[in-house]
Amino acid sequence: MAKLELKQINKKFGQVHVLHDIDLEIDDGEFVVFVGPSGCGKSTLLRSIAGLEEITSGDLSINGSVVNKLSPAERGIGMVFQSYALYPHMSVRDNMTFSLRLAGKSKAERNEVAERIGKILELDHLLDRKPKALSGGQRQRVAIGRAIAKEPQVFLFDEPLSNLDAKLRVQMRMEISKLHERLGSTMIYVTHDQVEAMTLADKIVVLNRGHIEQIGAPMELYHNPANLFVAGFIGSPKMNFIPCEVIETLDDGYTVKTESGYQFNVGITQRAFKSGEKITVGIRPEHVQLREEQGLKVKVQFVEELGNESLLYTELDKLDECLIVRMDNSLGHKTKEVSLWFEGKDCYVFDEQGLNCSPRREL
Repeated sequence: MAKLELKQINKKFGQVHVLHDIDLEIDDGEFVVFVGPSGCGKSTLLRSIAGLEEITSGDLSINGSVVNKLSPAERGIGMVFQSYALYPHMSVRDNMTFSLRLAGKSKAERNEVAERIGKILELDHLLDRKPKALSGGQRQRVAIGRAIAKEPQVFLFDEPLSNLDAKLRVQMRMEISKLHERLGSTMIYVTHDQVEAMTLADKIVVLNRGHIEQIGAPMELYHNPANLFVAGFIGSPKMNFIPCEVIETLDDGYTVKTESGYQFNVGITQRAFKSGEKITVGIRPEHVQLREEQGLKVKVQFVEELGNESLLYTELDKLDECLIVRMDNSLGHKTKEVSLWFEGKDCYVFDEQGLNCSPRREL
């Protein structure tokens, strides 16, 4: 196991600045997930930790020792890639212990390691099969087993489940979570899928354009996003955003109006707003309710039937993005126009810079 510390990490490819002053501490045995959209720098950051990319400036420490100049092999890193990259002519046993073979370990030693890891990953009955005789999930477990065989200080996962179908992704998320519990190792996991991040992480690092937007536990980020970007990225479906104008200050908050003139109340904020100021109101889909009378009038664009619930995608004030409503499937929604309502206490308020000005919500 290992503790990592990143201080002012920068990475440039020529004139392109990819990572900007990354400061991050990862505790011994922690499961940390880097999440963000394509091109945000999460894989580059992971590869910089692994030593596959040279850090332009800053220091990377593992257990208190700066490792900037060390090769990947010298850092004690075990990495699992998106591609399984297994040797097709080798058995599961030989694939998992190939690094030990290169290190000069005897066949008996290699077999002992393969048997032990096979039991951990429930591959012990498949050790003599070739990769072509395995399912996608089994191949990914072999790739993880190969990393375990090196007995690394840190495990790095670079979008390891993106090639799997939906059912296998769920199964492998459980496998990786159980593996972390068994080994207690420090693990860093990269994904663009925020559901994976919420499911697996002790701590999530949200990246955007090479900057860290927020660091925190999954539910902390969900309930207390730092800004519009985090609020829109963490949560499925994402938070709804409604451009509004403050029109009146109340004892317990503000009255605001949308571009179409609909007025509603929001709660108190951490900073004061004046009449006429532009804000963005955020509301989670599960907090939006249907009202037969007096509500925010919207047009239903699309309905996603999920069995136990439905998601309504609605158009508001010709916004670029839909306003999403999560609702009980039994309510019915054949109409093309509906009225929406939400309580002020459930609303988030973001200022013109996109910062969350709502009071912190207790988990």
